Amino acid sequence: MTDGQKSIRRSQAWFAARGRSGMVYRSWMRNQGLGHEVFDGRPVIGIATSASELAPCNAHLTHVAEAVKRGVWQAGGLPLQFPTMATGETLMRPTAMLYRNLMAMEVEELIRANPLDGVVLLSGCDKTTPAMLMGAASVDLPAVMVTGGPMLNGKYRGQDVGSGTHVWKFEEDLKTGRMTEEECFFAEGCMARSHGHCMTMGTASTMACMAEALGMQLPGSAAWPAVDSRRMETAQTAGRRIVGMVGEELRPSRILTREAFENAIRVNAAIGGSTNAIIHLTAIAGRVGVELSLQDFDELVRAVPTLVNLMPSGKYLMEDFCYAGGLPAVMAELLGGKLLHGGQVTVTGRTIAQNTENAERVDSDVITRLDAPFQPAGTGIAVLRGNLCPDGAVIKQSAASPHLLTHCGPARVFDSPEAYHEVADDPEFDVDENTVIVIRNAGPKGYPGMPEVSNVPLPAKLLKAGVTDMVRVCDGRMSGTGYGTVVLHVAPEAAVGGPLALVRDGDPVVLDVPNRILRLDVDDAELARRRQAWTAPTERHPSGYAWLYTQHVEQADRGADFGFLRGSRGHEVPRDSH
Repeated sequence: MTDGQKSIRRSQAWFAARGRSGMVYRSWMRNQGLGHEVFDGRPVIGIATSASELAPCNAHLTHVAEAVKRGVWQAGGLPLQFPTMATGETLMRPTAMLYRNLMAMEVEELIRANPLDGVVLLSGCDKTTPAMLMGAASVDLPAVMVTGGPMLNGKYRGQDVGSGTHVWKFEEDLKTGRMTEEECFFAEGCMARSHGHCMTMGTASTMACMAEALGMQLPGSAAWPAVDSRRMETAQTAGRRIVGMVGEELRPSRILTREAFENAIRVNAAIGGSTNAIIHLTAIAGRVGVELSLQDFDELVRAVPTLVNLMPSGKYLMEDFCYAGGLPAVMAELLGGKLLHGGQVTVTGRTIAQNTENAERVDSDVITRLDAPFQPAGTGIAVLRGNLCPDGAVIKQSAASPHLLTHCGPARVFDSPEAYHEVADDPEFDVDENTVIVIRNAGPKGYPGMPEVSNVPLPAKLLKAGVTDMVRVCDGRMSGTGYGTVVLHVAPEAAVGGPLALVRDGDPVVLDVPNRILRLDVDDAELARRRQAWTAPTERHPSGYAWLYTQHVEQADRGADFGFLRGSRGHEVPRDSH
């Protein structure tokens, strides 16, 4: 870029200003030891970091930011780090999902309000990645994602243990007497033994892979463990690359096209990714004006087999996935089967096909071939329809029990997950293995925030009897680390009058995944009578952010974003107040 072109950079509206305004902007920045020469028109790069000790998956991002800074300086830019909120699912109540949209708003407004020409997005846990992508997409300045990387494999008594996935397993072992409290306490420290996010193919790992599949993250960078030196090398490379992207004016709107989202949907199927990717990808797409329907997540994956043998669907973990070839090896395999749009541009300035042309699969047990997949095509996420979910529901087939994918059983209904937990361990709990557990009022508006509560543990008396799975139906979400025959994201949710609100104990619930059906076997006249008697729940949040959320959140099939945040608001420089 020539000296004449430098003047059009967005940051120059601040740092090249004359008179009092320019003096204010430059002089206060110089209290950090910056010399006058850094205000010469070079690209100003924001480093947005969600580092926080309250979000354990993100706690190490301060160190990642230092590596990004090195890269920005190397490429001739000016790096300026700034904090964002962190939405860690492990600690936040009632759920981090309640705050994803708030974080996306914050990221968007911080980028727009400040003298930035481009931004590097540092995220860790599962909500921070989509929130940052949503915010950056709405501003549409050059941006590259750097996720913090997964933890090292958990190790307990000679076996690999996966974060999240083994929480559910250990809970079952505890309830059935196969594990003591002391053993469980010791296992906690074996599960999370390094910095980083979940090392299963949970939502954090899934969304890191989605950022890479969309083209918003450097090739191969989703899988490097948080403590591997190559994680820092990748961050430094991203710092250099964002400076080039500013010069090329390579913005999210050029990368996040319909074809990019189709690629991501198919990649999610191939990696056995989280059902939460549906909600997050739909929300991100809404920020760039790409329409994704829930049906896309069913139709686009029917020909895609599961290629990655990772927990919770398989046996390996992200560290194994990384060293087996990572996401480039998966995408190269899908490209070979003509299942991806190879011409889609990425943050590298190159296409998906160019980025993966030298990708190598090192371990065919971890990353399988299309002609010998881990699970056959048609076993990924399925979208269900029927009178119980007119706007759709989803189920992760690869994490479910095959014998329950076609099932009819009597409903046992609970108006909250807490109500279920109160009786789940009661030896007199009136359920058997055919019962369909229905949990409602756990949707976006009803909880609020659509928590990861749908895969409630099985009743203790059934676990002790050897039952390993039951059908569960809920308008909430499930952790990507979870497993079981769980129908999720039922829309519309019960709290807004969806049919889930009308279910009564004993009603026959029909699940027919091969035919994509979820139905309540109750006649329409009876359902109409129940609807007449139904009353909306009392509003529990008369003010504050929770009020804003419940008033404006959209349903799960729309991505649970705020309606007023759909679309891009651009990066026009705000007015000068000095």
